[in-house]
Amino acid sequence: MGIEPSAEHGDRHQDLIVRVVREDDIEEWGRAVQAGFLAPFQKDDMGWRRRTFEPGRWFGAYDGARCVGTFRGIPFALTVPGGATLAADGIASVTVTATHRRRGLLTRMMALDLATAHARGEAVAILMAAEYAIYGRYGFGPAVRKAGYEIGFSSSGGLRPGVGIGGTGRIELATMEELRKIGPELHERHRLTQPGAISRPAWWWQWYTGEIARPGASPFKEPFAALHRAADGEVTGLLAYRVESGWSDGRPDCTLTVVDHMATDREAAEALWRYAFSVDWVRKVVVDNIAPDDPLPLLLNNPRAARPTVESIDSLWLRVLDVPAAFGTRTYRVPGRTVLEVADPAGYAAGRWAVEAAADGTGRATRTEDPADLAMDAGALGSLYLGGESVPRLTAAGLVRELRPDAALEADLLLRSAVAPWCPDDF
Repeated sequence: MGIEPSAEHGDRHQDLIVRVVREDDIEEWGRAVQAGFLAPFQKDDMGWRRRTFEPGRWFGAYDGARCVGTFRGIPFALTVPGGATLAADGIASVTVTATHRRRGLLTRMMALDLATAHARGEAVAILMAAEYAIYGRYGFGPAVRKAGYEIGFSSSGGLRPGVGIGGTGRIELATMEELRKIGPELHERHRLTQPGAISRPAWWWQWYTGEIARPGASPFKEPFAALHRAADGEVTGLLAYRVESGWSDGRPDCTLTVVDHMATDREAAEALWRYAFSVDWVRKVVVDNIAPDDPLPLLLNNPRAARPTVESIDSLWLRVLDVPAAFGTRTYRVPGRTVLEVADPAGYAAGRWAVEAAADGTGRATRTEDPADLAMDAGALGSLYLGGESVPRLTAAGLVRELRPDAALEADLLLRSAVAPWCPDDF
């Protein structure tokens, strides 16, 4: 199955070595990352690199002492349908220097990472694909989508009467120091309500609040942080935002851009949206990353005024490494059974699997010799896992093959999630 986790020096091919990155490699590895992303290297970046270094999870391709390819794994907890979490290998910082392209270095780094992730017991690997055509050949499929809106006050008419009003909670502004203390626990509670969401490491909050700088990022501009507290004082929501000042015809014409919006219940969510639409001088609200099924447009007097900033596009890609662990962790809306024939050259998901769900929503995936209902590759399996993609849609596109009449529709009823998966974060 794939390749075995390698020792310190990895394998060799044409005098190029792919191996685990050591702590004394970080600066050279960082240079290669910056070169791969066409950004200048700065010594100041090393504080970030060392703080986020994960021994055994960073890989490099080396031509002698020169790092010419980079690959980074980040340990995440991924929320799956039903609110359980799954250990996931988050793949980032993937580069190959222009001088060493077309030599199989990405394939070798990917194989090494997936093998070590599987050995650690991580049931899935996830990534944000910069280019659509790259990762399907490694068994990844687009599993989560995102949307974005630009909402003008005059065209939308603001929120409908009564929305976000009448609750028993209150809203207060917090400092970045307060947010570093309050944010992690709030996010963990919120994350469990949203399939597709991932955990945030401690360094994420340090970057988010300006304590440390991220290589290549714009200079930190402190956001406003509005917290929603329930009547008992518990923090139940956060709206982080920045405001771009502007004037038009002698009148304020500011734009409020949402950086983060999370809430553990509808009261907090609606109260925070009401707050966003009531900030003085603001005439437009922009939300660049929001769940594709978020009800925000329907909270407006005129939902048509929620103009897409981007079309709903792929966000998180997923690759299944352990079929029984992955499908046994999530829940299912209806009882049922479907048999999937999965092609996976790397071997992790290959075979014929019976996915079964009980009336209580629990389920399992087991190997079977029964006739298959549907045939697909590992990428399509990854697209379907979180329940955000339609089986009939993939069938119509030729990415899933129906082997029994009505099998696609029946599998869709079984696998689809009542809440669309969404990942609020990039990595």
